[in-house]
Amino acid sequence: MTAQKVVHLPTQAEMEQAKISSRTLSKYANADRVQMSLRGSNGETDELVLPGHVIQILLDVLSEMSRGNAISLIPHHQELSTQEAANLLNVSRPYLVGLLEKGDIPFRKVGAHRRVLLTDVLTYKESIDRQRRETLAELTALSQSEGMGY
Repeated sequence: MTAQKVVHLPTQAEMEQAKISSRTLSKYANADRVQMSLRGSNGETDELVLPGHVIQILLDVLSEMSRGNAISLIPHHQELSTQEAANLLNVSRPYLVGLLEKGDIPFRKVGAHRRVLLTDVLTYKESIDRQRRETLAELTALSQSEGMGY
C-alpha cells in the first residue's frame, strides 16, 4: 500500500452527505462485521463484508468530513520526512531534529536526509501526551489540596 498525499477538502454537499452517512453507519459501530450493498453512480452493484474495525475507521472519516476536515490515511510502516513528522507532532522541524539527535525518536539517514517511522512518531506522541496528562492531574490535585480555584 502506498500513502496517498492528495488533500481534498470536502464540499458543503459532501459534508452533509458524510453527516447523513455517519448517522446510518453508526448503528453498526459495535458489530463484529457488516455486510454492505454498494451501488455506484455508474450502475455497478456489489456486496461486501467489512470487519467491525473498518466500520469504526469509516465512521471516523465521515465524522471528520462532516466537519469540513480533510483526511489522510498513512500506513503504520510508512516512513516520514522530518517535516511530515514535525507536522504530525505540531512542532517545528528544527525542534523535531533536536528530538531525533537527542535519541528521543529513532531515525535513519538516507543520504543527508533523516527518515522517521510513523510508529515511532506515534509512540513518542503517546508518551508525551501521557506525561502531560499525569502532570496536569498532579497540578490539579495540588491546587485542590491548597484550596485554590474556589
